[in-house]
Amino acid sequence: MHSLTILVVDDDPVTRNLLQKRLVKENYEIDLAENGVAAVRQLQKKRYDIVLTDLKMPGGVDGIGVLETAKEADIKTEVILITAHASVGNAIEAMKKGASDYLEKPINFDELLMRLQKVRNTKALIKNASDLREAMNVTEQTSAETIQHLELLCADFQARLERIQSILNDTALAPLERVTRALEI
Repeated sequence: MHSLTILVVDDDPVTRNLLQKRLVKENYEIDLAENGVAAVRQLQKKRYDIVLTDLKMPGGVDGIGVLETAKEADIKTEVILITAHASVGNAIEAMKKGASDYLEKPINFDELLMRLQKVRNTKALIKNASDLREAMNVTEQTSAETIQHLELLCADFQARLERIQSILNDTALAPLERVTRALEI
């Protein structure tokens, strides 16, 4: 599977840069947004596998706004919220709106990487299921076409056999004539 693309949204430049360095080191493709407004602009231009966003940000668009925009842009985008202890209840409410997970500050990178791996595995399973469904559809279509073709062949053979039987039973024809006509069919 391709490297997951992640949009990191946080108004704290230290947190953004730390996340970027750690995630790039783990071979994730990372874009950064310094606030919710910038994140919304980026989400309108580019598709992301994951949005990792702070819940509380100044500037008019918070993590919930980023979540809503990400889901409107692509329902398959996974959103993980970063929250302080005081806003865990808000993070749970956000999960009801479609967020896939949340992390508490300060960020435990082992936990973050485990959750990103969970998203990667889930996306791989979904892709595999989709590929299997597509293969099944192709197989069903091919099978239906083959069965239809075989039914037409059987009907044609049945009609030929009936004509051969009719010719062979026709006593008005000489025996050699009957065999010759039957062989022609």
